[in-house]
Amino acid sequence: MSLAPRPRRWKILLAFAVIYFVWGSTFLAIRVGVREVPPFLLAGIRFFAAGIILYIWMRASGTASPTRREWASASVLAVLIFVLDYGLLFWAERRVPSGIAAVMMATIPAFMALAEILILRTQKLTLRLGFALLVGLAGVAVLVSRSVSFGDAPIDTSGAIALVVAAIGWSLASALTRKLPLPESKVMSSGSQMLAGGVLLILTSAMLGEFRGFHAQAVSSRPWLALAYLIVAGSILGFTAYVWLLHHESPTKVGTYAYVNPVVAVLVGYFLGGEALGARTVVGTLLVLVSVVVITTTPKEAKSAGLTQETQLAEP
Repeated sequence: MSLAPRPRRWKILLAFAVIYFVWGSTFLAIRVGVREVPPFLLAGIRFFAAGIILYIWMRASGTASPTRREWASASVLAVLIFVLDYGLLFWAERRVPSGIAAVMMATIPAFMALAEILILRTQKLTLRLGFALLVGLAGVAVLVSRSVSFGDAPIDTSGAIALVVAAIGWSLASALTRKLPLPESKVMSSGSQMLAGGVLLILTSAMLGEFRGFHAQAVSSRPWLALAYLIVAGSILGFTAYVWLLHHESPTKVGTYAYVNPVVAVLVGYFLGGEALGARTVVGTLLVLVSVVVITTTPKEAKSAGLTQETQLAEP
């Protein structure tokens, strides 16, 4: 990929700060929001708003609207990415601390590696990859185990299962993305997926009965501020910084946010959210991060050029 003329250093650092710290902090914002707003509804409002803004922005700049086939593809991916992945993440954060949720979601590269080995056949199961997958599994086991004492309680079982299913959903979407027709513009592609995802999440919220007994006027200002932060900072600003960086830095360097976000989320949850930071959290986080670093730095024998484009929505 040819890189554009290198911009000033402060712009590069600012963009990295956004994808490192803004994306890392959004896990706490989600937890603040779901305390008073139903999870699927909150996620639906977030992505519908972000999606419609990105769609209008692209149309105003002259980008063609997706075709019917592209809308159909975006809708299929929206089910996996937004309803399954983000919907379950928002749901789980009513039961699991935000920092732990971020660590559990950091297992996505492990499930993507499994998808490449078992489904796409673009990767071989080497000793290095096998070690990384086992370490990641051990990290998850530490967080959820009730048989080993770390001095603090394991995370909620239903929340942990939801997060694992969410990570698997993202991995399946990544595999499908390579085979489905999507808009050439990555911003339009992401905007259409967010828009479709927002609609599907709101419909899911209605089917789950989240509207019953919910009164928006009874919600305090904190969840609405958290929602505004998720829409503006998390989705629009964070995504724009990410795409901009991909045009000026190597995908490998930009992809380092996957290592940093969980650490930021754990620290933000501890210092600002009053979440516990015991031995279980520290050990589980370290094991998962070791797994992520090894997997994402393992050379691929049949590397797909589309990988960085597929993960451009991998924000909390």
